[in-house]
Amino acid sequence: MSSVTPKLDSCGAEPIHVPGAIQEHGALLVLSARDFSIVQASDNLVDYIDVPVEIGAVASGDLLPFVDILSAWHAGDETNFRHVWAERKLDVSAHRSGALILVEVEKTRQGESAEALMVGLTSLAQYMNGAPSLEDALLRTAELVSSMNGYDRTLIYDFGPDWSGHVVAEAGNGVLPSYLGLRFPAGDIPPQARQLYTINRLRMIPNVDYRPVPVRPQLNVETGAVLDMSFSQLRSVSPVHLEYMRNMGTAASMSVSIIVNGRLWGLIACHHATPHSTSVAVRDACDFAAQLLSMRIAMEQSSQDASRRVELGHVQARLLSGMATAERWADGLLGGERERDDLLGQVGAEGAALVLGDEYELVGKAPSRQHVEELVLWLGEQDVAEVFATDNLAGDYPAAVAYAAVASGIIAMRVSELHGSWLIWFRPEVVKTVRWGGDPHKTVQESGRIHPRKSFEIWKEQVRNTALPWSEPELAAARELRSAIIGIVLRKAEEMADLTRELQRTNKELEAFSYSVSHDLRAPFRHIVGFAQLLRERSSAMDEKSLHYLQMISEAALGAGRLVDDLLNFSQLGRTQITVKAVDMQKLVSEVRRSLAPALADRQVEWRIGELPVTLGDPTLLRQVWYNLIDNAIKYSRREPVSIITISAVETGEYVTYSVEDNGVGFDMAYYGKLFGVFQRLQRVEDFEGTGIGLALVRRIVERHHGSVSAQGTLGEGASFSFTLPVKKIEEEDIA
Repeated sequence: MSSVTPKLDSCGAEPIHVPGAIQEHGALLVLSARDFSIVQASDNLVDYIDVPVEIGAVASGDLLPFVDILSAWHAGDETNFRHVWAERKLDVSAHRSGALILVEVEKTRQGESAEALMVGLTSLAQYMNGAPSLEDALLRTAELVSSMNGYDRTLIYDFGPDWSGHVVAEAGNGVLPSYLGLRFPAGDIPPQARQLYTINRLRMIPNVDYRPVPVRPQLNVETGAVLDMSFSQLRSVSPVHLEYMRNMGTAASMSVSIIVNGRLWGLIACHHATPHSTSVAVRDACDFAAQLLSMRIAMEQSSQDASRRVELGHVQARLLSGMATAERWADGLLGGERERDDLLGQVGAEGAALVLGDEYELVGKAPSRQHVEELVLWLGEQDVAEVFATDNLAGDYPAAVAYAAVASGIIAMRVSELHGSWLIWFRPEVVKTVRWGGDPHKTVQESGRIHPRKSFEIWKEQVRNTALPWSEPELAAARELRSAIIGIVLRKAEEMADLTRELQRTNKELEAFSYSVSHDLRAPFRHIVGFAQLLRERSSAMDEKSLHYLQMISEAALGAGRLVDDLLNFSQLGRTQITVKAVDMQKLVSEVRRSLAPALADRQVEWRIGELPVTLGDPTLLRQVWYNLIDNAIKYSRREPVSIITISAVETGEYVTYSVEDNGVGFDMAYYGKLFGVFQRLQRVEDFEGTGIGLALVRRIVERHHGSVSAQGTLGEGASFSFTLPVKKIEEEDIA
């Protein structure tokens, strides 16, 4: 070992499938499948067949009387070869290994009759068909195997998700201590051993103190490599495992794999206090019993999965229906108590969090928003393709210890890459005490060599920060819901895109129509004003009433002309290209004040102007904003003896807000929604002139600059109008 402190887990690197030797209760002969020549043999082969073998010689009928039967088997598709060599009283088995045939022989042992074994297996099969509980089926199988093979103790050992083992059934004669209910750490059976258990279901060790029998030559002449004995029944055993058996107080053992749907579910492990072996027939019967149990376990799992899938399918159907009909798909998950219960029931959770950008919705028993925000940041750093699931969140994310009581297990799925949206379910901690067969964390070493622990006394450990594991149907339901959400989101996005395109087309048509109407109406109104003026010049032929009518016609035509001009400006704004440059707002305000000065000749106006930061924008359009706001302030404060107009700015982070405040008539905030609409007026036209387009024009210009507008007002006390623009760094030499 290269490690300074070797551990039991290090035996996971041991090449146990190529030991180069066999156990002494049988002999091995290796043939080339090409010509049936002998390429390897165990040193003890002559003790079984009474004839010396020569490496390289072709196996003849004189050496192996069953060679023709073996050849016919090899030409077929049967997996294993079985034969009774009556003259030698040998049980013969063979299997293929690439270009080789491995032939194994054992002394025929007297065991139970085939009829007795068949009676027991038939009884077990009938019992399984009666659909007993899984616990009863496990116990019945352990009892039958124990009665057939005569071992002191027979255990059924169930592997957990972490490959630790749990003794779930036991039968025996009391000679060896009971291990029922104990757990054994995953390191007791390393990964490569589990792999061999999966492909080679049965293994027997009749005597823990056997002397390994070498297979010679060491390198196979056909392959040039050490012989792969993965499927061999006689394969020699790892010294670490033999020491493990001695420490357990067992002198002999047999194990039969329980394979469920192609996966190693567990083992039937048989132990004896003294050397002990069983016949091939008995071993085959035990293997058949294990296969009957495997089918019963598979049926149990399939039944539970099917029932759970149907249950979750009903929940999902309701959620999908709600999401499809809701205006926002999220409302279909969170709309009411029934929807929230279904959201939790979709995976059997007790809490959930729906994260949509900056929106956080917590349902049921969930961590605080701050904890969920931190968890989402951590999840964002992980490589989560579809769904992330764990029943021990603190093991992956130590910060989760703080809220393990409500979220020891989670299923998290990303529902939008673009907006950072997540749906997370939570399961609370389940505190349990595990009864280990010895300390599972203990490192065992001796003079630099690994060996297994010597104590198998019960060692209890309280397991924390762990939730009930998520079942495959629950994980499948989460994945299906994710797919459904993404489908609904995409469909709604397509609908919104279609609607946006239609609105854009309609807006362009309206702009074109508005421009056309406004442009075409200007000439008629000019004509009306012109002809009215001509008639006034003939005033000697008209009475005073007629002159009054002409005055009203002129004023109406002039007002209509101003309205048309404003409409034309408004419609052209959507088509105007914005030229962005640094704008000196202080300078713009001064220019607007000068242009409005002639109208203030007989007015007292007090100006209060603060510092106005430079911004980026279109100078012409922003001048229009200042003009409209300042003109409104002057107009609506004209009834005051002294008009007080305050112009200021406030910078907050990435934005700057400019304001124009007056002490005029103000407005009722109840009508705030009408302020920035086209043709919306809060004052009578008889009291204050105007077309009702000025503030709408302000909003449109500001929004084209990616900003926003707002207002505050009180009737009789004045009003304040503000517009906010994003701040960008501007060099001093760039200021216009």
